[in-house]
Amino acid sequence: MTPDTLARLTRLRHELHQTPELSGQEEQTAVRIADELRARGADQVLTGIGGHGVAGVFDSGQAGPTIAIRCELDGLPIQELSDAAHASRISGKGHLCGHDGHMVMVLGVADHLNQNRPQRGRVVLIFQPAEETGQGAIAYRADPKFSEILPDYVFSLHNLPGLALGNVQLCEGPANCASRGMKVVLTGKTSHAAAPQDGMSPADALALLMPQMAELGKGGPLDADFALTTVTHASLGEATFGVAPGQAELWVTLRTVADARMYSLIEEAEALVAQAASDQGLGFEITYEDVFEACVNASDAVDILSRSCTETGVQCEVTSTPQKFSEDFGQFGKDAKAAMLWLGSGVEHPQLHNPDYDFPDALIPVGIEIFVAAIQQVLSPINLR
Repeated sequence: MTPDTLARLTRLRHELHQTPELSGQEEQTAVRIADELRARGADQVLTGIGGHGVAGVFDSGQAGPTIAIRCELDGLPIQELSDAAHASRISGKGHLCGHDGHMVMVLGVADHLNQNRPQRGRVVLIFQPAEETGQGAIAYRADPKFSEILPDYVFSLHNLPGLALGNVQLCEGPANCASRGMKVVLTGKTSHAAAPQDGMSPADALALLMPQMAELGKGGPLDADFALTTVTHASLGEATFGVAPGQAELWVTLRTVADARMYSLIEEAEALVAQAASDQGLGFEITYEDVFEACVNASDAVDILSRSCTETGVQCEVTSTPQKFSEDFGQFGKDAKAAMLWLGSGVEHPQLHNPDYDFPDALIPVGIEIFVAAIQQVLSPINLR
């Protein structure tokens, strides 16, 4: 990569960083990405996939496998705290997970493909919406346009604070935990605060459920039995002194390594809610949001990424320990051999979703080189996979 190309990609990353859009709202980001793909000579640009998703296709016109490289379009509803000249210009929104950097790396792959067309098969560059809510990959795969670009291999990466800058961690098998947000609404009956006995308050049930939920999943080793429950929000009644409460809400994040353990954890958590509500004579409703299935890396795809790191001189640790946080990239593994790697953002770098997080520009060429090496492995004329 020439210094001019890197400088251009860095400027583009900064521009994307200044104008983040939330999950499901990535309209202008998608327009910009589609324009950038056309400018880089993509043979086909598909838009509106699963919402605002985009795909750029580089087709050799010859028989061969289809390899996809996936990144994310969305930002977060978090106010950025930064003095950087390229800080977010949108109040209350920020690219504080590094998706701006991920997009630019994939566009850097497009730069390479524009000058080095695939000799066989196809390369599809996937720009996916709504990763942060867990809905984007599901919607992208469900869109009829996806059948036109159905891949044999899919690769992705995510930057990882806490890991040395530019180093790679690659997980065999389960790579990211399953998780979902459980929202519990308890319903009783309000009464005057001077006569609480004439109402039906959910206060006791809420007070009971909060520690019960926290105890239900205590974490531990990241294996098939791992379960972690985190109480993230609770509310009771209205902010007034004159009314005894008639409704309460409890939000809990459920997290497991394996999908099977998630299903059993759901049953256990719902049983606790049903019992508490029954004991107090309350009605209840349970709904789920931000649902992520477990992300599992395919062994063939892991081998390709591991070799790509070796070929590009990137230090790579292959591990069997998954990340606790979730990723909807695992959805693509239902159609193809898929794997995601973790690219170090620096040991002392601010954590993902922190208000002072910013993607390290030094990672841009590293990610591009790894992806290009993976493409060359899969689409080499002598590769018989």
